[in-house]
Amino acid sequence: MSRASGRIAAGLVLVGVLLAVALGAAWIAPYDPGTQALAENLTPPSAAHLLGQDALGRDILARVIYGTRVSLCVGIVTVGVSLMIGAAIGALAGFAGGWVDELAMRAVDVLLAFPGLLLAIALTAVLGPSLRNVVLALCLIGWTGYARVARGEIVRLREREFVEAARALGVPEPRILVRHLLPLLATPLLVQATFGMAAAIVAEASLSFLGLGAQPPTASWGAMLNDGRAFVLVAPHLTLFPGLAILITVLGLNFLGDGLRDRLAVRIPTDLWR
Repeated sequence: MSRASGRIAAGLVLVGVLLAVALGAAWIAPYDPGTQALAENLTPPSAAHLLGQDALGRDILARVIYGTRVSLCVGIVTVGVSLMIGAAIGALAGFAGGWVDELAMRAVDVLLAFPGLLLAIALTAVLGPSLRNVVLALCLIGWTGYARVARGEIVRLREREFVEAARALGVPEPRILVRHLLPLLATPLLVQATFGMAAAIVAEASLSFLGLGAQPPTASWGAMLNDGRAFVLVAPHLTLFPGLAILITVLGLNFLGDGLRDRLAVRIPTDLWR
């Protein structure tokens, strides 16, 4: 097995397990994530509570499991919306060229001039703390990466022989773009989507850690890290396990993205979420 195949397999296994956990959270979680037991607060891992309990006596394993739903939901929705918007704008800009291309790429440059996470923090602070606003803020800045990928591929493909042949046969320009060029964007956009999802999950955790994302009592990995930092010396398990959950998720998605990139020989920008 090649290195690329090994990374793809490892990434698929990790992502598959996380999806299974998210879909089966109601059956897998040993307790309700919101059930409190104040007399047992900050209890370390035990047979009854495998990952311990937090400051309110809530089961950390249950909250980590339900936090998987929040992280994957934000990642999937953010990537889906950003991909559709970015691919449409980038493909149109690359195919039309001229002032359309110039206008679209200058808008991308303006957004990329700001650190992505800082801009997301500002937008979420203005809109108000909630998961819906986190997704909206991430989509408003996340489409730029997909636009750059789509535009670059379309510019490379629009002068190819099959496009010239279609024009010579009288095929309308919109049909050439939709039927002949857009399907060829699937491979690079798929690779970009895996990295984009990892970045979106980290961004959501960061915003929730700052109190701008998921609000109590919703279980979120970033919020769990924020709740546990005050007890890091006396109850390190409060931050250890949600941190490991973020690490495993991002690692699995990066394994998958790296493997697909190497196997499919795709070049993508690496500075999209700075």
